[in-house]
Amino acid sequence: MKATLNTERLILRLPEVGDAERIAFYLNNLAVSGNLARVPHPYFLGDAKAWLRTRRDDLPPEETNFTIEVPGQGLAGAVGYHIGLGGQPVIGYWLGQPFWGRGYMTEAARAALDWYFAVTDADRILSGVFEFNIASLNVQKKLGFTEIGRSSMHCLARNAEVRHIDTELTRKAWIGQQR
Repeated sequence: MKATLNTERLILRLPEVGDAERIAFYLNNLAVSGNLARVPHPYFLGDAKAWLRTRRDDLPPEETNFTIEVPGQGLAGAVGYHIGLGGQPVIGYWLGQPFWGRGYMTEAARAALDWYFAVTDADRILSGVFEFNIASLNVQKKLGFTEIGRSSMHCLARNAEVRHIDTELTRKAWIGQQR
């Protein structure tokens, strides 16, 4: 599914082969990859290239990913979807450390969620954070996600089971905040 999303300060677009070096650079930082369940550390250029080979224009919304680009500065991170346990769609995201603390992730995730709820009939989207990732939890709270439980999830970068806060955002809550 081809899509480019523009926000006030960002461009969200489908990943391209030329993004590999920046993706590898930012994800080869444990401060970033250690907050993600499915990303190894160290993270190599080959890892980025392998992931990019899985990205196609014809993927359904539940498997679509967007790079987050800051005009004049280039790729800063990514936001996207995958099918989680139980077949439920999950949104995940990351931002390179130099871009933290500027509100970019809230802005990017808001645009990605607007797109997702516009192109699907999904009644909810799941997400979550490792307990120590308060910044990401705050992003989710700003977007209207609510805690639905606690679990343990394997973090590939840390090679450990980590306590996880499970969250969801319903279509009803999303539409309610847009008014």
